[in-house]
Amino acid sequence: METEQRFEIMQRQMDAESGEVRTLDDSTRTVELSFSSETPVERWGVSEILSHKSGAVMLERLNKTGCLLYNHNRDKVIGKVIKASVKNRRGIATVQFDDDDESLIYYNKVKNGTLRNVSVGYIVHEQQRTATGKGETMHVTYTATKWEPIEISIVSVPADISVGVGRSVTENGQIKNYVDYRMKINQNLIKIARRNKFR
Repeated sequence: METEQRFEIMQRQMDAESGEVRTLDDSTRTVELSFSSETPVERWGVSEILSHKSGAVMLERLNKTGCLLYNHNRDKVIGKVIKASVKNRRGIATVQFDDDDESLIYYNKVKNGTLRNVSVGYIVHEQQRTATGKGETMHVTYTATKWEPIEISIVSVPADISVGVGRSVTENGQIKNYVDYRMKINQNLIKIARRNKFR
């Protein structure tokens, strides 16, 4: 087991069957929703788990300045995070939609059930790598043991994992695929181990 660090913006969708939108108060345009869980997500042959153990989820930034976005677009701020917490190994938040015309359009789509998917943008600060099996049967899991949600998004369509989930955007706007990078390292290590075995 290895402990590693990474500081890249990642995204993860909650599946539409999970009942993310829990309660809705029409008088204040507030919605309680679930934005994260410990469900493993498979990406390019490795798994990622977001730990929700005590101290694993860093909620200070989300509670102080968290925004509600549409499709992770930083130019489409449609509300704010009122309160975020961890309950029953899930990230739970109460968000409030703004009252401008555009935000109300998205609020009504959530209210009517047209928009049901929730996604979280987050940074992993510490993670543990575990591997089971050997050679071609090896399966690698990365567990984020300290991670920070930085925004919550209402999303229209769950992202294609080849272009959205598991990818991060650096400061200069370039897309950097961390999981792909780690997979190449793992494949090279397997090749080296095989060569050494037959020497």
